[in-house]
Amino acid sequence: MTAVRTHTHAQAVDAAIDLFSRQGYEQTTVEEIADAARVSRATFFRRFRSKEDVVFADHELLLEEVVVMLAETRPEARASEESGRAPERAWDPTTDPYLEVCRAARLVFDHHVGQRETSIARHQLLQQVPALRDRELVTTHRYERAFTAYLRDTLPPDRSTTTMSIAFAASVVAVHNAILRRWLRNPHLDLRPELEEAFADLRRAAVAPFPHPDDEPTTPSSSSDDVADAPSDIAAGDEARTVTTGGDGRRVVVTVLEPGAGPDDVARAVRDALA
Repeated sequence: MTAVRTHTHAQAVDAAIDLFSRQGYEQTTVEEIADAARVSRATFFRRFRSKEDVVFADHELLLEEVVVMLAETRPEARASEESGRAPERAWDPTTDPYLEVCRAARLVFDHHVGQRETSIARHQLLQQVPALRDRELVTTHRYERAFTAYLRDTLPPDRSTTTMSIAFAASVVAVHNAILRRWLRNPHLDLRPELEEAFADLRRAAVAPFPHPDDEPTTPSSSSDDVADAPSDIAAGDEARTVTTGGDGRRVVVTVLEPGAGPDDVARAVRDALA
């Protein structure tokens, strides 16, 4: 994010997070933030509705920039069957929608790395204030929805189902967040190559040929050794897979998560696998 983050905006965000880190979120007043940012109280409220809003102000601008970036390769919305317009018109074969979504997620990652001190301070603040963690979860879902909507409109008809779009969008966000959290804990590391490799893995999986209806499904055994042999660490973030067991169609979901993963991370990984 470049020109979109104006000097006044940057001053307010950086000043607020610095004050929250030093004084505490509840103890810091809007007046103190405005004074530190060298703006009036009225100007602060014109730009941000609350202290919570200023913490996530960068995310609001990032989300807008992501939507604009995706819109550059977004085709005309796929016409409904009632309109009588050919659905093929909505898909541009020269555009790789999966790649565009990964580019948008990379933009978010690069912003956090580029605003190192503020990103680290914000991350530490979120660990201390439950209400801010709830807001962060809402923000994550907004990125997922933006990616999902873009994929539904942009993928070729045979791959644009809602389930497939949701699965890829959620996977990109989950991998991005997992690697970003690692960087926030170890900001001296250069994890961008790992992020790129993880995104490439997701794209390869997304474009893999569909299984032929006549193909016989394989049914691996579900012995305890299968679970014991599961990898203990996934460098590219969180991963989940399903294993069909027995003759009754029940599925065992094996999930590998980073240390410190919360309930939302577990739920998202399981959801992605079942999707």
